[in-house]
Formats: sequence, structure tokens, C-alpha cells
Amino acid sequence: MSGFRQACLWEKVTPTQVRNGALASHIKVDVCVIGGGITGLSTALNLVEQGKKVCVLEAHLVGHGGSGRNVGLVNAGTWIKPDDVEATLGEKRGKRLNEVLGQAPAEVFAAIRRYGIDCQALNNGTLHMAHNDAGMADLRSREEQWRRRGADVELLTGAACEDYCGTDKITGALLDRRAGTINPMGYTLGLASALVRLGGALYQHSPVRELHRQADDWLVRTERGSVAAEKVVISTGAYTEGEWTALQRNYFRGYYYQVASVPLHGPAADKVLKHGQGSWDTRTVLSSIRRDKEGRLLLGSLGKASNKPDWFIRSWADRIQNHYFPELGKVEWEVHWTGCIDFTPDHLMRIFEPAPGVVAVAGYNGRGNTTGTVIGRAFAEFLLKDDPDRLPIPVEPMKVLHTAGLRSCFYEAGFSLYHAGQCLRVVL
Repeated sequence: MSGFRQACLWEKVTPTQVRNGALASHIKVDVCVIGGGITGLSTALNLVEQGKKVCVLEAHLVGHGGSGRNVGLVNAGTWIKPDDVEATLGEKRGKRLNEVLGQAPAEVFAAIRRYGIDCQALNNGTLHMAHNDAGMADLRSREEQWRRRGADVELLTGAACEDYCGTDKITGALLDRRAGTINPMGYTLGLASALVRLGGALYQHSPVRELHRQADDWLVRTERGSVAAEKVVISTGAYTEGEWTALQRNYFRGYYYQVASVPLHGPAADKVLKHGQGSWDTRTVLSSIRRDKEGRLLLGSLGKASNKPDWFIRSWADRIQNHYFPELGKVEWEVHWTGCIDFTPDHLMRIFEPAPGVVAVAGYNGRGNTTGTVIGRAFAEFLLKDDPDRLPIPVEPMKVLHTAGLRSCFYEAGFSLYHAGQCLRVVL
């Protein structure tokens, strides 16, 4: 128990694959990608494979942000239901986005195969678990809407539900066979390794300090170097830093923490998510549940763990585990970590073109593994063809979300209060 500490599991289990240092000179490229996460690396890879000269600038290390710290679910679609997507965007635009993101898991697993990425990839589906009657009604609606669109989804109940989930506390679970799980750090570093192997330039520890127009190019300055590029991609998401871009004023930050146990073995452990799916429940302040290849149990929820004592996080993890999987007995928790999410009020992403030749994206709302992969491809096609139809949603002007700071504080306070209630057995 004394070994419980703050550290990202995915960093621990993923060997370092890229050692590229900081930019320390002036270079000229066709496209400069700012942000070495899944979106930026996917964009760069697709451009390099089309013969373009590309560099990626990462402020820290590849995988530092949400790309390497997330749950590792490879989900189809958006956070909201497909009918709601079409109601918000309009039938034509919403249908297009539903189609693109419905096929996104297939693109992730195809990229893993294509580049030979070792990231614990399992294309066994995911489980969205109903924790009460209202949750069950929500899943029935989601099943109907996705089946109407031809998706391979099935609402499990009774013995099949308990067999898949490994608990009798769930009344139903929506199995989405399109989806799956990965080690997100392994996936991100695998994309980076493929980029370098194919001739793309990658610079770590190279935060951008300035972006401005200079003659026919965009000039991107870092602490020790600069890049002249015809076009620029901003793919920094919730980890956007500095005053060189207004992107960070177009979303509000939220947080997600995770707790990982030591490897668990034995008959009781073998029943937990025995078919290899990752899962999350229908609570408003949800809990995610998955295993890794060594048998660890990973639990997660909305909010920060980094600003709370270890005993609080351990108590929360004990509460969730004892509710869903009491047969495991006392579980030893190994590490906990927190990631940052870029949220939008309607839970839909935004694509911006703040100036000619500059494209940016924000608002993945926690679906970055799949969305980042397909947006990277779409960005590359858009930049190559200068064709807006290559993008899954239209470009729109940047609009400052004036309540961003207040929303972040309000949500974090609410999440913390809810988790305290769970620890005190007031709510679950």
C-alpha cells in the first residue's frame, strides 16, 4: 500500500521509442505541425507519405498530453448520440460526421497494423454499461440509433451482460464491436517512430513562442530555432500553451484521472471483463473500467487526482471496485495519474482556419484516439487538395468561450463533491 504513487501507467509500460531533441536551427518545410499528439502525428504521417516535407514541434515529449494519458478506449462516434449530432449540425453535416467517426476505430487498427505498432491493441469492442433504469433507456436509444445506421452494436442483458462485464451490478451493456482498446502511449509513440522512419522531422522540447506571416511563408519560432512553412497545423488541444494562438479560448478544460492496480490473477480476476473489452458506465460522473495485458484493473473518472491526497483516490478506487467486483477482495493500487480534456458546450469538436494556410482543431471531448487519427488524415487531404469537403465538418471562425474558466472550476468542484460522496457512501 505504501507504494501507491502519482505516475502514468502507460509511461511505465511503454519503452521509449523516440529520442529526438529540440529544434536548434532554422529549417524550411512544406508543413509545420504544432503538437506531437495523435492528431499532429497522423497529419504529418499522411503528408510525408504523399511526398511532403514536414516537421512536428512538440513542447514536451511525445505522449505528454492527452494522447498518452487517456483511458485507451478506441470508440466509435462522438460523446453524444448520432441523432443529436445530426440535430445539432444539420442532417447532411451530422450524417457525414457520424459516418467518419463511426469508421474511426477501423482506421486506428489499420494504422497499428500498417506501421507495426506494439500497443496492446484489442479490437474486441467496448461496453457502455447501464447503472440504473435511466441508463438502460439511454443505451436502448443508442442501440436503435446506431443499428439504424448499420453499426455492429448489441445491447446485452441478463447472463450475457454479466458474463461480459463480470458483475451483477449492471442491468445492461451496449457492446460496440467496432471499437476496442489500446495502450495510448504505445500508439502515440508508434506513430512518432513511423514518422521518423519515413523521413519526417520531429522535435521535442520545442514549445512555440511565436507564429506570424513572413513573405510567402509562416514563421514558427521556438526557444532555440525557427521553421518557415507554407502551411501550419495546430493540434495542441487541451494542452495548448502560450499567447501565440487564440485556440485555447475556444474550449474549456476538464480533467480525467485514472487508478491502476498491481497485476491481478486468479478465478475472481479472470471474470472481470473476461472478453477483453474496455468499459464505462452511464453515470453523469462516469466511471471507466478496463484491464491491461498484465491483468491490472484500471478505474477512472472525471476530475483531478493531482490535487487530492493519495488516501482519497485510494478510497474512491476501493469504493468503485467493491461495488462492481467485491469478489476481488482487497486490491492493491499501484499508480494514479490525471489527463486534461478539451470540452465544448455541445460536446462536438471544432475545426478552425484562423488565417489562410493555418488550420486548427479543438474539442475532442475525450475521444482523441479515434478522432485524432481521422482528423489527421482529413487535415492532410485538405492541405494537399485545398478542398474543404475533405474535412468531416465545416471550418468555422474562432469564437471566444468567455465562460471557459468558470466552467472548468464549476465542473471540477462538482466532480470532487460527487467523488467525496462516493467515498462516504452517500452516492455511487
